Parts: sequence; C-alpha cells; structure tokens
Amino acid sequence: MAESGFRHLLVERKGPALHVQLNRPAVHNAINPELVDELTACLTSVSAGGEVRAVLLSGAGPSFCAGADLTWMRAAADLSYEENLADARKLTGMLAALNWCPLPTVARAHGASLGAGVGLLACCDIVVAADDARFGFSEVKLGILPAVVAPYVVAKIGESHARALFASGERFDAQRALQIGLVHHVVPADELDAAVERILHEFTTSAPGAAAQARALIRRAKGENPEDAQDWTAELLARLRTTAEAREGVAAFLEKRRPSWVVHGKE
Repeated sequence: MAESGFRHLLVERKGPALHVQLNRPAVHNAINPELVDELTACLTSVSAGGEVRAVLLSGAGPSFCAGADLTWMRAAADLSYEENLADARKLTGMLAALNWCPLPTVARAHGASLGAGVGLLACCDIVVAADDARFGFSEVKLGILPAVVAPYVVAKIGESHARALFASGERFDAQRALQIGLVHHVVPADELDAAVERILHEFTTSAPGAAAQARALIRRAKGENPEDAQDWTAELLARLRTTAEAREGVAAFLEKRRPSWVVHGKE
C-alpha cells in the first residue's frame, strides 16, 4: 500500500510537482477498474493556486502503461451491456479528469504505451519519451476499438494519423510519435529523468495562475475564427493585465529581479 492510501498509485509531492506513478509494474501498469478509480480520485483532488505547479504522470517498472488489463477485458465479455457501459463511463471519467486537470500535466513515457496508455499520454500537456519507447493502438488486435481515447488522440495527432494507426494497430517508435505530435520531446533513455526535470523546472518560473489557465484559453480558442475571437480575447487580456500576478511579473522584469513566484530563487 502506498503512503498516499492508494493500492495501484504512488503519489508524492516532490518540490513544486505532484508525482503520480502508475504502480502495477508486474503487468506493465495495465489499467484495471481499481486503478481507474484511484487515478480519477487522485486527479479530481488536485487544485490550482497552491504550491504545486504541475502534475507528473509516470509508470513504475519496465513500461508506462500497456493498456487495459486483459483479465479485466476477459471478464467484461460476460457482463451485460449496462454493466459494460458503466465500466466504460468510469474510464471516460478518468481520461476527462486528466485532460481537464487544473494544473499543467507532464507525462514520462518509457517502455510500452499501448491502447489506453496512449490515451493517457494524449490527455497530458507535455509528453517526454525515451528514444526506445514504443506505442500502439492495439485494440483492433483484440477485436475492439480505441473508442474512449479517440477524442483526445484525434485532437492530438489529427485525423490522418489516427486513420492509419487505429485501423492497423501497428506499433510505432518514439520518433514517429514525435512526428505526429503525440509526444513533444524524445531523449536517450538514460537522460529521460533529467529531461523531465528540465520541463518541470519551467513551471517554477512561470506565473502559476497564468499557467493553470492556459488550457482553458486553448479550449476556447481552438478552431475559432480570429475575427470572431477579437472581443473575448481583448477582454481576457484586459482583465489579466490588472491581476496581482501581471503586476508582479511586469514589475520584476523592469526591476531586473526574479518574480515572487519563482521557486527556491531559481530563474
């Protein structure tokens, strides 16, 4: 049992980041109903405005996440439609909790990320992958589809790549994941932790309120005609300019000092 009180998660505050680690290493962190409930509970308890600046999602053992637990999938075949629907809705709730987490999210991808594991990556803001990591939408190999992850994955990699990868179920490497936009940084495996720490450090020098609101801005601006967005974007900027964060940020820049939100005096 982890100190957090979870069975399949290790949750620990490390400096300005909340480290959330999937902890079923013997099965490559395959997702089962208990892990779904625990990750949802963990993510919905996160709040902005405190000392924690970002959430890091990782996996214990040899892989990030090998998708759904096959024992779970086998048992699901004997459930009724209503029972399967309730089960699937819990999974969609977990993904939504990660996608709309009130703090920026970073994922550390190593080993295998398959099926729902790729869905977790697609829901994170920044994904750092080891150069030997492997990915795939393996659902079609089992006679099902990546249904609940599709909205997040298609938004991340686009329709063209989704059409190629969903139907074939082929495995692909970190460089292809980078090319299609699933991951943002690819580094040698022995440099993965250092690269993740560099990303997390960026949040210690960013205004926490602004960083936490960035996703909401993107959600509203996505797909909108620039002319139609003129009014609300101008209103948003006008409001933000008068906040305490903005006043502090501009003052610190002009006075050539660190803003008050910089953690441990780091620049």
